[in-house]
Amino acid sequence: MRAAVQHETGRPELDVRDDVEAVGPGPGKVRLRMRATGLCHSDLSAMNGVLPQPVPFVPGHEGAGEVVETGEGVTGLRPGDRVMVCWLPSCGGCPACKRGQTQLCLAGFMAAGTPNFRMGDPGSGSDVFGFAGTGTFAEEAVVGAGCAVPIPDDLPYDIAALIGCGVTTGLGAALNTADVAAGSSVAVIGCGGVGICAVQGARAAGAAQIVAVDPVASRREAALRFGATEAVPPEALADARARVTGGEGFDYAFEVVGTSATARAAYDATRRGGTLCVVGAGAMDDLFQLNMFELFFDEKRILPSLYGGGDVRRSYERAIGLWRAGRIDLAGLITHRVPLSGVNDAIAQMRTGEALRTCIEI
Repeated sequence: MRAAVQHETGRPELDVRDDVEAVGPGPGKVRLRMRATGLCHSDLSAMNGVLPQPVPFVPGHEGAGEVVETGEGVTGLRPGDRVMVCWLPSCGGCPACKRGQTQLCLAGFMAAGTPNFRMGDPGSGSDVFGFAGTGTFAEEAVVGAGCAVPIPDDLPYDIAALIGCGVTTGLGAALNTADVAAGSSVAVIGCGGVGICAVQGARAAGAAQIVAVDPVASRREAALRFGATEAVPPEALADARARVTGGEGFDYAFEVVGTSATARAAYDATRRGGTLCVVGAGAMDDLFQLNMFELFFDEKRILPSLYGGGDVRRSYERAIGLWRAGRIDLAGLITHRVPLSGVNDAIAQMRTGEALRTCIEI
């Protein structure tokens, strides 16, 4: 089958090849026929080494498709079922799951260390990993049964794929982690697909002012279409803070880039007693620094948000409900479409900021 492979960390493009095999399914696993997958910035971060990922690997974790085969012990799924991919499934039995913090379950991360593809001649090929234990840039993928979440018939594959990561992450940051209050002021720094969903989440929560911040003009224009009340480049954030909040600072600031510099900018934009919500996934050696006096004196809440900061299955259902009601726009997030053979075009579109989300149709 065809799949896109990253052979070496730091390599800028993927190798689309037709000698890759999805291994399994095996007990507790399912084989999926992928139909659509989105390119998320986390995929690029894994490719360039910002996020740790063994190589070679098949990127992609934001996907949807059909169940082709189920392994021993799998219940609740059968061939033909339409599903989205959950890259961080919960085990249900660990301390985090028992506390209701299923997004902190490590079961999915542990599975990511097991190869789920092989490349080369049958019987003598080499192991290939799937990013985050999935690997959706392939015609088929074998994943744990918990990674395959049934979806309703009225939900298109391309939109389901986005809900599998970017939509859930952005909406959840606003609605779960930060719990944005009606009538509040919000700044969102970084307006790619996830940042735009944070904008939509803040709007759905009833925020009065939503300032979108991004260096790319097309993304600022998109943020206005999706609910931002104004959009500015990074160098104009201080002026927007002064105008919109009277100099006090925003009630909520969302960092959706994943660098210490943008996290610091978001902290400085937040009012005393306000909330900084960190959504971007950054590098382990990029340190975010505060002095102990400001940490104490400003009393700002610093809230990291992993995968939307809540039970992902409930978050999926909420996103579908908001989409059906017309309260969020998910189709509009898809600005480009390419076949699997054009995955490197999708990567270029993301790197330049041209795309919010590129749908890779498989």
